[in-house]
Amino acid sequence: MIFVTHPSKLVGHATRGFRKFSLAFFLAALFALIALPASAAKIDDQFRAWLQTDLWPEAKAKGISKATFDAAFNGVKPNLKLPDLVMPGEKPKTPRKQHQAEFSSPGAYFAEKTVRAVTSGGRTREAANARTLAAIEKRYGVPGEILLAIWGRETGFGAAKMPYDAFEVLGTKAFMSTKKDFFRTELLAALEIVQRGLAPVGAMKSSWAGALGQPQFMPTSFLKNAVDFDGDGRADIWTSTPDVLASIANYLVHYGWVRGRGWGFEVTVPETVTCSLEGPDQGKKISQWAAMGIERVGGKPFPASELKAEGFLLMPAGRSGPAFIATPNFYVLKEYNTSDLYALFIGHGADRIAHGDQTFSGGWGPVGDLHRSDIAALQRALEAKGYDVGSADGLPGFKTRRSIGKWQEKNGQAATCFPDAGLVAALK
Repeated sequence: MIFVTHPSKLVGHATRGFRKFSLAFFLAALFALIALPASAAKIDDQFRAWLQTDLWPEAKAKGISKATFDAAFNGVKPNLKLPDLVMPGEKPKTPRKQHQAEFSSPGAYFAEKTVRAVTSGGRTREAANARTLAAIEKRYGVPGEILLAIWGRETGFGAAKMPYDAFEVLGTKAFMSTKKDFFRTELLAALEIVQRGLAPVGAMKSSWAGALGQPQFMPTSFLKNAVDFDGDGRADIWTSTPDVLASIANYLVHYGWVRGRGWGFEVTVPETVTCSLEGPDQGKKISQWAAMGIERVGGKPFPASELKAEGFLLMPAGRSGPAFIATPNFYVLKEYNTSDLYALFIGHGADRIAHGDQTFSGGWGPVGDLHRSDIAALQRALEAKGYDVGSADGLPGFKTRRSIGKWQEKNGQAATCFPDAGLVAALK
């Protein structure tokens, strides 16, 4: 931002030297204002050159016509307001905001207003689409309440507006983002969607990340998983509710959804069971977890059909929050969004759609007062001591949580499996 001194501040100081300085300052400011559009124009020119000399030859080789290519990029310019961009000629930088943002308690993710919007909307649509949901479950084995929870979470059952042009978003990110290769693949897939007549250019509206339609599929996911369930000859994830719901089911089946099993159970975990047993690579038969003293909340027994099946300990806030025994289907839900909290939201929301609005039995403790930079520092310190934390990204995933627990136990502390200020100080 350029600050210009107000003339009233110059009384008594209007010397020739200062006037020269003011003139020079004005000219520099004017030059900066002129240079900004010129710089943007230069990036536009580089983008157009990249489209024609770099992207077009590959698109052509993949069967994209020049007419489709030109229609997709007609009037498209790089959107420099998108996140995670790297200006031409510069090196990627880790955003300062990512490091300084305060890490919120996992409980904030389950604000009752947010959950209830999904569950009440889900129940309304469950009744309106009962026959369609029953037919989808019969074909794919995915319960209707799971599909409704995803639909509600992703786009508010289709109410959310997609404000971006998918070719603008994907083109910008393929040209100048931190994940160029990923977005280039998605951009070519978007061109294929149009080329095959699966959607017109004008319908290709997306989120800021390039996700399409009511299920929020990336273009490659659309090509792999979109389904024509209403029988009109095209898979329409923009306006057809049967196609939207069946496409979500097909996506989950693609990633291994197990017919006949739910996502998991809320449980109580006795102090004799360490929280460092968490994770999808430390599964046990549910009967074995039960033998260790883990019980379903509310005194319900585990279903007999589940006792010989594999389950996994899940403690998203360590000892400071609810605990769960998750099934493999929980990790299928994570394929939709690689977050424990997202998958838990979907499972919890689905349970409430099916059985009524009941919150978790376990409460979320007072966690989340750290900055992501603090957690990242803790993760790096654990890595230096030989612990596997997944990645030092400032987010405490299951590998970080259980590594904290193992370090605490090794150092004579009670395992909490969640970061706090004392841990950060102790590990510095």
